Amino acid sequence: MSLKNIKIGFALTGSFCTFNKAIEQMENLVKLGAEVIPIMSYNSYNLDTKFGTASEHINKIKQITNKEIIHTIQEAEPIGPKKLTDIMLVAPCSGNTIAKLANGITDTPVVMAVKSHLRNQLPVVIAISTNDALAGSAENIGKILNRRNYYFVPFKQDNPITKPNSLVFDSKMIIDTLEKAIEGEQLQPIIL
Repeated sequence: MSLKNIKIGFALTGSFCTFNKAIEQMENLVKLGAEVIPIMSYNSYNLDTKFGTASEHINKIKQITNKEIIHTIQEAEPIGPKKLTDIMLVAPCSGNTIAKLANGITDTPVVMAVKSHLRNQLPVVIAISTNDALAGSAENIGKILNRRNYYFVPFKQDNPITKPNSLVFDSKMIIDTLEKAIEGEQLQPIIL
């Protein structure tokens, strides 16, 4: 399956340690001819961290996509009604965002983008990145794994010695996961 001319909503949430890997894949998607529509949560759009400043990330994303970033709930709401996306990718998807998706809380641009996109019963791909995936977030991950139209980028333990509850997506599998999700299939194995 080719991603050429596929409209991909690419949403980033506050798991900043994986931003560079996610943005690298955003660039690869554009090179493949996909139309990437960037979306950022409030925190990912506004916070400076040891992994880079908000303005550095914003400028790089704008340069890659040649688009303005959706970063408010009001900007995200029309995604579904206007059929702006064929598939939605949340990469990285923090434990906080997983909890909101699992429990119907719509208070960030990313969660609104996913909710709006899902009204068209189109695929959403989750690239999990959270330090509490095998603890507090496990229940919410399980809820999402059992819902229609959700697919996961395969993931693994981040560092089982120093962060035994942490899971992180394999960024090199984003494109394959998107291709399979468009066909209604989950790339296997999910757990690496």
